[in-house]
Amino acid sequence: MPDWYRPGRDGKLTLTLHIQPGAKRSEVAGIHGEALKIRLAAPLVDGKANEALLRFIAERLELPRAAVILKSGQSSRHKLVEVQGCDEARVRALIA
Repeated sequence: MPDWYRPGRDGKLTLTLHIQPGAKRSEVAGIHGEALKIRLAAPLVDGKANEALLRFIAERLELPRAAVILKSGQSSRHKLVEVQGCDEARVRALIA
């Protein structure tokens, strides 16, 4: 199992992410240490990057936006995101 995601209770998964805001486009950029690196085409203004991140993950995993929750890292590049209703195979496909 990759270091950047962990299965939890009640069918929830925790994703460890490293975020690079202000990119030309939003995309998965590979592995950064023990985190999945995501480049975001959103500025660091009034939480817009966090909301863009959660929408990006929900879209990539084909889940409703409400199924993706920022657990920690509101003002950091290192974030923990909880995903509900998603199996590990779909999360692995996130980096494909």
